[in-house]
Amino acid sequence: MFAYSNLAVWNVAFVVVLSLALSGVALCSAIHLVGAKWHNEVKHLATSLFALFPLAFVMLVVMLLNGPLFFHWWGQQAGSHAHIPGWYQPHWFIAREVIGMLFMMWLYSIFIKRQAVSGRSPEDAASFHNIATVIPFFFVLYSTMIAWDFEMTLVPAWHSAIYGLQQFISNFGMFLAMLVVWATAWNSRPGQTRPIAEYIYNHIAQMLLAFTLLWIYTYYSQYLTIWYGNLPDETGRVFGMERGDYAFLWWSVIALKFVIPFSVFAFPGPRHNVAAINAVAIGIIIGTVFERFLWIGGITGTGDYPVVAAIVIGGAVGLIGYTLVKARLKNADLVQG
Repeated sequence: MFAYSNLAVWNVAFVVVLSLALSGVALCSAIHLVGAKWHNEVKHLATSLFALFPLAFVMLVVMLLNGPLFFHWWGQQAGSHAHIPGWYQPHWFIAREVIGMLFMMWLYSIFIKRQAVSGRSPEDAASFHNIATVIPFFFVLYSTMIAWDFEMTLVPAWHSAIYGLQQFISNFGMFLAMLVVWATAWNSRPGQTRPIAEYIYNHIAQMLLAFTLLWIYTYYSQYLTIWYGNLPDETGRVFGMERGDYAFLWWSVIALKFVIPFSVFAFPGPRHNVAAINAVAIGIIIGTVFERFLWIGGITGTGDYPVVAAIVIGGAVGLIGYTLVKARLKNADLVQG
């Protein structure tokens, strides 16, 4: 039987893949609504992440078919100690996850179709704007449910009112960091005819600084409340991650997702340096993966470092995801071969 830390890698990979699939359209919606002029520069790259939804759905089905392995509460009575005990029902869990993902896929597909024809007429532009206005609402609602179901409620007695917000802010920051690295790789392709303008890096770096501050605000707000309250049901999980077998990951997350990004992006010079932005972005990606594993695999504060599982599962999922996104870009005539 696989150790839970190895199984947790699958859960982490699922959350990362789904977050990337969700964030691309969410970014396009947000920068359209605020009237950002660089919307057209990144919309094709960002919305191509929609191709990751089938992969995320398959990964979800695997977890649902093996519920007791991934979720300790599966098949057990939640008890009065659990926060909202009715939430821990396998049939209800399966229903909301499947319906939720299919709904988001449907909604996002409408957004992408309307975005593609938004410049055709004033009516098409208005139709696109209307769908763009509802994307942020459903993104926040669905992302909160994912944060609850695949991370927070892994310990039924543990609850944080701010956890959903903290989680999807963190994951959206990871997406922005991924977009930086991806744009650099995109521009380095031989014979690239539609490069991403260099000024876009500065815009994304400013957003990364903003999301770094949002992340540390929600992170610290949650930690301070738990530390000050000093309730065993709350402190056990958090202090276990901070001081247990995965303490190295805990402090790495603080460094990679706050100390380094803030120290670098607080100054204007590095925000205009593509190499510096990429270096910080890679750190943010690694830090977010560490963070997701802490909340999923470190629920008891003890366990092994699943290096082999991370290489095998991460490599396979990454390769499949890359193939899906590349195929979508190829179908849109944005890449050749």
